[in-house]
Amino acid sequence: MKIKVFLIALLFTMSCQTEKKDSFGGLALYTVREDMKVDVRETLKAVADAGYINIEAAGYEDGKFYGMTPTDFKSLLQELGLNPVSTHQGSVTLENAEQMMADVKAAGFEYFVVPVPPMGLFTYDNSTNSLGMTGGAVNLTEIINEMGKKANKAGLKLLYHNHDFEFMEDEDGVVPIDYMLENTDPEYVNFQMDLFWVTKAGADPVAYFEKYPGRFKAWHVKDMDEQGRFAPVGKGSIDFNRILAQKELSGMKYYFVEQDMTFDGLKPLDAIQISHDALKEIGFE
Repeated sequence: MKIKVFLIALLFTMSCQTEKKDSFGGLALYTVREDMKVDVRETLKAVADAGYINIEAAGYEDGKFYGMTPTDFKSLLQELGLNPVSTHQGSVTLENAEQMMADVKAAGFEYFVVPVPPMGLFTYDNSTNSLGMTGGAVNLTEIINEMGKKANKAGLKLLYHNHDFEFMEDEDGVVPIDYMLENTDPEYVNFQMDLFWVTKAGADPVAYFEKYPGRFKAWHVKDMDEQGRFAPVGKGSIDFNRILAQKELSGMKYYFVEQDMTFDGLKPLDAIQISHDALKEIGFE
């Protein structure tokens, strides 16, 4: 009987280890935002079942994450075996930053991500479906520098997340991302590189790793189809193998699959499974 019990326990342990080994990588919950509105627990369980471990939130409002207090959200993630790594805080201002950062810290996150130029600087042209910013690179950098110091004081690490327009010359002939990289202190400010948007802008991620080594602490991993649309990882044209080979140079500590939109009837929860399967084939860990 003792031998039988031992064998059962051994098989269970091996099963858990195998499951843990197959679970890796991160997901930006913006991908499944509509599902999160319907059922937070079931959606997060599906994320874990798809094989993800790390999560990046994008659902903070009125001091809560997806309608839950920071500590309750942290507990739910822990219960499901998910790790709160980063969170996109699009509504941050210099005035509300301290309280917001306290909530982010209480939820267990390590990285506070500014997803777009904050405080009304982000623009969207519906007629051309184009993203942009006002105020100029100098103004944006001053704001991000101050937020970075606030984050550091709160025990967090601040990252700025790019789209395509930061990689293009503005009306003053300045490339905003270059100005930001050259005028921010890595002790307080670093960057989350969105590989899709860099590619969309016609820039080369690896060239930026070489020019600004160690500054890109997180990546958004998403592919681009032949129409230039968002696609599951491995179903598009971005050369992730080439980019991944330079992860040490880039400074990448975490990466998150993200797909802003799905097309042709593909559901987000199915897309994240396709992407996770591809991550393993590409060599992401």
